[in-house]
Amino acid sequence: MSTTVKMRKEDLPAGEVLCTYCTAKCCRYFAFPIETPKKREDFSYLRWFMLHGRVGVFVEDAVWYLMVYADCNHLRPDHRCGIYEDRPDICRSYSTSNCEYDDDAVYEKYFETAEQLWEYALAVMPPEKPHYFSTRPVAASSVSLPVIA
Repeated sequence: MSTTVKMRKEDLPAGEVLCTYCTAKCCRYFAFPIETPKKREDFSYLRWFMLHGRVGVFVEDAVWYLMVYADCNHLRPDHRCGIYEDRPDICRSYSTSNCEYDDDAVYEKYFETAEQLWEYALAVMPPEKPHYFSTRPVAASSVSLPVIA
């Protein structure tokens, strides 16, 4: 029985490109920073985004991100770029020195579903309408109970 050993960055042979050993993690989603949700309405908007398909939310270094899972239209079956010579600037500026190849994607918070995010929101947000109860006794004349015949 043979096992495939993943190439480690530090073991990459001279002259070889790390992308040769990767499944193109960086080409399968994009994420952008968002404002930290503070109100129920903020969480509701994030929940709405997540209800539209392959969308996640994560927190890294105290910054919240919206992550959209979407393979690049030019990603080839061999996980290489189909428009490498004409790729966008954001792709050109991306470097394998800080890429996700070895990253296990462990975040401070990670929500894969709208339900997970909403459960978190309900746990950290105050109740929508707080209930106030009086500690004073109620006069019997102010209470009306149904008559059961």
